[in-house]
Amino acid sequence: MTDQTIKTHKSKWQDYQDIAQKGLWNNNQALVALLGLCPLLAVTNNSVNGLGLGLATMAVLLISNILVSLIRDYVPSEIRIPVFIAIIACAVTIIDMLIQAYFYTLHGILGIFIPLIVTNCAILARAEAFASKNPLDKSIVDALFIGVGFTAVLVVLGGLRELIGNGTLFDQAWLLFGDSAQSWTIHLSDAYNPILLAILPPGAFIGLGLLIALKNVVDARVKKPGLVNIPIEVKTTS
Repeated sequence: MTDQTIKTHKSKWQDYQDIAQKGLWNNNQALVALLGLCPLLAVTNNSVNGLGLGLATMAVLLISNILVSLIRDYVPSEIRIPVFIAIIACAVTIIDMLIQAYFYTLHGILGIFIPLIVTNCAILARAEAFASKNPLDKSIVDALFIGVGFTAVLVVLGGLRELIGNGTLFDQAWLLFGDSAQSWTIHLSDAYNPILLAILPPGAFIGLGLLIALKNVVDARVKKPGLVNIPIEVKTTS
């Protein structure tokens, strides 16, 4: 293996790491771009619902990014947005039918929010801003880590709201993982009094706001900005 080949592989892996970091943290679609908030806030009354919708969204992201990257050189710029929306709609239809076939009860709980993935601006934004300008391998990595970052926020927010509002965690896990997950539910102490606000719509806004604030605090601590010396002009009067 030549030095040039080694440098090429290192550069490619560095690109993958940058894409992953942006998708998971720096450009998280829920905490930074604030895209896809309607389903995020609506279905995160428990962690399992959030995980189900997150996995569905990630699957649509992956399918749409792959197809957009493959046809990016053949679609005129004048019609690229309608073509991307058609691709996303086809992907959502496929995922919706699969969930209805294999996870029927979960499909009934998530309801309209699965078809509404079509209108998720995060998916169209990745197709337009990334997949249409990058090769297949990078588009796949981008879809995976954008999807994982979005799913993580759904699960964390859903888990927090479920824990505070119901006193449970991973309740109804069997909807995704089968009957063997019946015993996965974690219950807090019987003396715990659930806070109903957490599983109501205001609780979703408060929880998301706290997660965004936490991310901003972590970013500020990591950057550790130094003190900026601002020159001050002192005027004296005679």
